Amino acid sequence: MLNKTERSVSLAPPLKGSPVTTTAASPGISQTASALRRLYFVRFAFAIVWAGVTITTAKEVGPLAVALFVLYPLFDVGAAVYDLRSSRATGSPTLLYVNIAVSLVAAVGVGVAGASGVPAILRVWGAWAVVAGLVQLIVGVTRRKMGGQWPMIISGGISVLAGGSFIASAAATNPSLTNAAGYAIPGAIFFLIAAVRLGRAAKGN
Repeated sequence: MLNKTERSVSLAPPLKGSPVTTTAASPGISQTASALRRLYFVRFAFAIVWAGVTITTAKEVGPLAVALFVLYPLFDVGAAVYDLRSSRATGSPTLLYVNIAVSLVAAVGVGVAGASGVPAILRVWGAWAVVAGLVQLIVGVTRRKMGGQWPMIISGGISVLAGGSFIASAAATNPSLTNAAGYAIPGAIFFLIAAVRLGRAAKGN
């Protein structure tokens, strides 16, 4: 029969940060980090290919150029859905739902703006870049303890600035979609850096 001292020790809860707590918490974070790492590699590859194709075809506004500018936010929707399913256990999904909604609106908006010309596309694209960048920045801040999120935070901030420049460039004498297409390249590089940095978190370290 346990004495009073033994009972008090055996019933004591594990201390915060003890091996029991860490072991219980780490699998969810590790699995999310691994899923995000795969997603970031895919986003890197897509953005590089998209930018290369779009830069060569966006010199004039045609059906192909408009379709490519619609495709990018639609791909962002798919990425956000994957992110949402992969990270339910590690944070609030509210911002990801916002990202999905904003990207869907942007895809429709770009499609409609295509009939009005380059300035209209740049305004819609710029507004989307601002909002999506803010979401990415905030999500990165909330996930910073996971590791590998500083590239996402920086990329989100750059997206906000780039979006503002696209909106401003819509008022230029001869606005072009080329710079808007090139915007995807820095984002792709940051996705690659984040994927590499998430390798440690994906292993549970």
